[in-house]
Amino acid sequence: MKKLTGSLVLLALPLANAFGTQPLTLNKGDHICYVGNALADRMQHDGWLETLIYAKFPKHELVFRNLAVSGDEVATWHRSENFGSRDDWLTKTKAAVIFAFYGFNESFRGRDGLDKFKGDLDEFLKGAKATDYSGKGAPRIVLFSPIANEKINDPDLPDPKANNANIELYAAAMAEVAKANAVPFIDLFNVSQRLYVEAAKQGRSLTFNTFLLTEAGNQALAPEIFKALFNEPPPKGNLEKLRPAVRDKNVEWHARYRTVDGYNVYGGRSKLTFPSAGKESPMISNFQVMQEEMSQRDVKTANRDKRIWAVAQGGDLKVSDANVPPVETIESNKIDVSPYLGGEEAIRHMTLAKGCQVNLFASEERFPELVNPVQMAFDTKGRLWVAAWPSYPERTPTSTTGDSLLVFEDTNGDGKADKVTHFLDDLNCPTGFQFYKDGVLVMQAPDLWFVRDTDGDGKADWKERVLMGMDSADSHHTANSMVFDPGGATYLSDGVFHRTQVETPDGPVRNIDACIYRFEPRTYKFERYVPYGFANAHGRVFDYWGNDIITDATGNNSYFGPAFSGHLDYPAKHPKLNEFWQRPSRPCPGTGLISSRHFPDDFQGNFLNCNVIGFQGIFRVRVSEEGSGLKGETLEDLVKSDDPNFRPVGVDVAPDGSIYFLDWSNQLIGHMQHHIRDPHRDHTHGRVYRITYEGRPLLKPPGIDGQSVENLLDRLREPENNTRTRAKIELGKHSAGEVIPAVKKWMAKLDSNDPHYEHHMLEALWVHQWLNVVDQALLERTLRSPDYHARAAATRVLCYWRDRITDPLALLEVQAKDDNPRVRLEAVRACSFFKTAKAAEVALAVLDKESDPNKPDYYIKYCLDETMKQLDKYAK
Repeated sequence: MKKLTGSLVLLALPLANAFGTQPLTLNKGDHICYVGNALADRMQHDGWLETLIYAKFPKHELVFRNLAVSGDEVATWHRSENFGSRDDWLTKTKAAVIFAFYGFNESFRGRDGLDKFKGDLDEFLKGAKATDYSGKGAPRIVLFSPIANEKINDPDLPDPKANNANIELYAAAMAEVAKANAVPFIDLFNVSQRLYVEAAKQGRSLTFNTFLLTEAGNQALAPEIFKALFNEPPPKGNLEKLRPAVRDKNVEWHARYRTVDGYNVYGGRSKLTFPSAGKESPMISNFQVMQEEMSQRDVKTANRDKRIWAVAQGGDLKVSDANVPPVETIESNKIDVSPYLGGEEAIRHMTLAKGCQVNLFASEERFPELVNPVQMAFDTKGRLWVAAWPSYPERTPTSTTGDSLLVFEDTNGDGKADKVTHFLDDLNCPTGFQFYKDGVLVMQAPDLWFVRDTDGDGKADWKERVLMGMDSADSHHTANSMVFDPGGATYLSDGVFHRTQVETPDGPVRNIDACIYRFEPRTYKFERYVPYGFANAHGRVFDYWGNDIITDATGNNSYFGPAFSGHLDYPAKHPKLNEFWQRPSRPCPGTGLISSRHFPDDFQGNFLNCNVIGFQGIFRVRVSEEGSGLKGETLEDLVKSDDPNFRPVGVDVAPDGSIYFLDWSNQLIGHMQHHIRDPHRDHTHGRVYRITYEGRPLLKPPGIDGQSVENLLDRLREPENNTRTRAKIELGKHSAGEVIPAVKKWMAKLDSNDPHYEHHMLEALWVHQWLNVVDQALLERTLRSPDYHARAAATRVLCYWRDRITDPLALLEVQAKDDNPRVRLEAVRACSFFKTAKAAEVALAVLDKESDPNKPDYYIKYCLDETMKQLDKYAK
């Protein structure tokens, strides 16, 4: 192996690494298709390699189509229903040349997976070489190795040594298989390592998370690939005009190939039929209309190919999409729609809980851009951010206005918005967002973006795709409900029909249908958190002690989150779990939790559950403890309305303690009930309402934005959950080296006689977790807290720090024997992450503390059963 690896270093040299003295031959009109993983997937967005190749062959009228998807492997094609196979798409795109990027995701199987990988790769190469995709003969294939993981001077990111050892093995295997099949092979592993060294000398990194290239990284890699392909240096001419043309074309192709609502384009719901506006065809399916839209996207992409050719030859061409084919129009199947009420008029149709009053904060009447609001949150400045989705269910191919992330302000304190700023426009289905450091994470499937305003004008001017591969087979099932847990991880809730696959530093994460994912933006750790039989996991809240309540929107089934064992190997999923509260109605698009001294004591901790069809309002639920879990009791509704178009979809507590809720305000709800392009799907209405309690003063919002670390730590003593979360978001802008010493001083000054002392100490632990700083002494102190709530929360922290502390199973063994069932439940959950016989023993130890081991606490039994399914093979 050492001899082969050494030869790969020579292969990495220009002029000989793939073709010897024979460069890749391209013919006029060739279609070049990328297949493979995120390395290839990301290339289309930067466009560097394509630009260089177009510049070399200006008259060839080449066509590039990128079929790569994050997470792909040579034998894994993870797509939504009826999407089509790799061969189907290579045929559709008439591939004459295939650039194949594999090996990275497979490399996480280590030496044990080498033989299978070589066999799979050999089968792919032989099959592709024997297939005429283009109608002009067998394709020319170029095989590319993975790049190396980059060593970045960031304590939050992993050391790439172990990953690189495996990648090197797989790169060598690829060279071997390529040679046996007479396929050119380009070793990017060694090339990338050289580029990393060169960049480090300039104080730069070429990846942002060790394994995904930035735009600068792709810019550095593209010339190396070009030299390997064509045995000559890349062109140095004026490329400033050509690359934007390439990227413009790739935007259109990406929207086509990674189309939103694929389940309505190809899958089961594409077969649904509805009334047509045409006289000759009384019914029309989703499939017919959406395939016509796909044809429009194909034509728009081809139109941009022509501009690239013109620019490559030194000229230009104004792109005209006048040639896009028409799309069949349809009639609505709902004729009994009610007219829309004005925002103020709609209040007269609302009934509020006793003592509550409501006012209109913002509506489309004053702010026309406020349409179909889907998620909201208050930032550290106290401003309300709203994801507006006027293009729902998704943008049409010919739309010129996209969706937006809007920032509303009440500058005069009258409880009504008087200013709006467009932070981010031209989006397509922004189903969720969450603040992080000095920016915001924005979900726009298939990508999660980190977006920032670097010049202070209130508008986004910098962004990076930090996660790729979140499926959007159905846009109203797309990852949503982005919330932070108290320790700084955020969660993305994915719905049914989806085939998500995301590349991570620990290997690809895949799921079939619905799942909730846990993502640490600081470390880029990403994992399946709750794989379950959800339809749409739309609601998610964390309470004062860090317990989560998870809601499945379609059935409005709400569950106690800690009962789900923390780790199930793909593709396993949790079986049915009892609901913690028997909901009176369904469906539920969003949930909340009241944590506000502006409201009376009996409102505190109430679970809020939005409903939009059977009941149009927000349920209010008293939450109390029962055994290891929670139980809910229905109270007087927070708000309800007899307006048929009233659709409350989100609810949250503002910095002043008032409650805000979003009104989707739509005549139609759902995909299955109406055609995806039903004319009654509204694109002009949306409201935000504000609830206060009569006779009780509003809170004075504590300052957070721009506050000192010491002041921010004091905010962690505030009773309101959202205030403490915003304080930690602001703390996240500071370095751990600045924050952690201040936390130590803050803890030392806390009054141990304060009734909330144990929670304050838990917050200190959570700040460590938020900043990714392990403090085993603080963790062990909290595990021994006199308050079982703190012990349970610390047990969950132990779970996520398990790989960085001493003897974690010994600590878990103590928790498994705790007198309180909540603590024992968290211990069982944590054991599911350890693949050892000892973990199984620790998990089973919880039964020793049950009053009747044959009839244990319900949630403990549920979690234990699932944990033992995972660990049973190790126990044996």
